[in-house]
Amino acid sequence: MKTVAHTTIATDMAADLTQAALDRGRSLGISVSVAVVDRGGHILAVLRDNAASFHSVQIAIDKAYTAVSFSAPTGVLGDVLHGMGPTVFHGLLERPAMAAFGGGLPIKADGHIIGAIGVSGGSAEQDEDCAGAGLTAL
Repeated sequence: MKTVAHTTIATDMAADLTQAALDRGRSLGISVSVAVVDRGGHILAVLRDNAASFHSVQIAIDKAYTAVSFSAPTGVLGDVLHGMGPTVFHGLLERPAMAAFGGGLPIKADGHIIGAIGVSGGSAEQDEDCAGAGLTAL
């Protein structure tokens, strides 16, 4: 039997990351939604600040999903995809759950992607800042 062992982020850690990112948003004076997915893109934790917009929840999930699926921060994907030509750029961005703007970061441990965090509710830069603050909870 052939198997492959993978490390992924634990649910309790995902909850800690979401809270740390939410706290950073509050310190910036913004209300955000935060999502953490495991290495397969499955949602482990979602936290929405009371005043965060309804749409920010799904956008945070999409950012986390995109970051883990491309193993890259979502803030750089727009430029990378744009450089691949209009067909690839528009084709990929029209896919469900794609978000190619700041706020999604892969979560790494020992050089391996174990999940991702996505934040939505502020500017792309603020969202990425909050996601980075979430990663400090690791």
